[in-house]
Amino acid sequence: MKKPTSRLRTGINTLCVAAFASVSLCVAMPGVAHADDMNAAASQTGMAVAHPFGLQAAGASGLPQGVVARVDGVDIPAAQLENALRAAMGTSGQPDTPQLRQALKGQLIARELFRQNAEKAHYDTKPEVQQAMNAAKVNAETQLYLKDSIRAEPVTDAQVKARYDDIVASLGREEYKPRVIAVADEATATTVLAKLKSGTSFDALARQYSVAPGRASGGELPWVSFKAPLAEGRTQGLPLAVAQAIMQLPAGSVTPAPIATGEGSNAMRVIVKVDAKRPTQVPSFDQAKDTIRQQLQALALEKAAAQFTGDLMKHAAIQQ
Repeated sequence: MKKPTSRLRTGINTLCVAAFASVSLCVAMPGVAHADDMNAAASQTGMAVAHPFGLQAAGASGLPQGVVARVDGVDIPAAQLENALRAAMGTSGQPDTPQLRQALKGQLIARELFRQNAEKAHYDTKPEVQQAMNAAKVNAETQLYLKDSIRAEPVTDAQVKARYDDIVASLGREEYKPRVIAVADEATATTVLAKLKSGTSFDALARQYSVAPGRASGGELPWVSFKAPLAEGRTQGLPLAVAQAIMQLPAGSVTPAPIATGEGSNAMRVIVKVDAKRPTQVPSFDQAKDTIRQQLQALALEKAAAQFTGDLMKHAAIQQ
């Protein structure tokens, strides 16, 4: 069996997912530079710390256990340094080293100095600061409330297998690697087609003109496969006319005319290119099951969140 790819992954990707962000009550640290650069900066500002790990034992510098620094009488707990270390290692992949810990401690000391001096200058009373504090409070309490209140139905093994079977059953013999440029009017579509004929690349025109989600990647879509005969509701979420064009175009070719899709404010003109075709590649159930389970769990959470929100709104007095 070839590696997992093709329509099955596309089918997984096209599931509508809503996930709740994990809650962090830590104040975000500034962007973490390389440990050596941060250490040099800390030294220049006089904030380098002598202890190699930045964690001093009680009595070593007059600090109590669990405190890594004291700035004008305000303690910086060791937990703050550990949180900053985890964030730095997670975002930049840097290893846990004495240099990184020392540099991060310098940042924490600097931040506390900034905070104290800002409060002395009464920046804490400025409207924009109050708004930011209120927004952070609302976000934190809301996320914690939702995390504690919403309970999604567990995803069973049978559901995972059924979803796998549904995706496999929706696949045709071939799969296609398409690109699309979607524009709002016929005039723009005509301009795009003229520039394509004059030699401008599809990729560049998609980035310039397309309003589709794949604009930033040159209009590129995932590998897709369709079960013949094509019909509404069996086109992997694409408009029927677009799916038909993808199936009919030779590899490397572009639709000679824009395809009209939607109506009213949703009306679009779509230009399609097929980069490549190949026999459909289907991963085994064992290869795909973990990804499918994650997606179904996200869908279950979305469903539970919608139900929870609906119940709250039923009992609320809302005026609009």
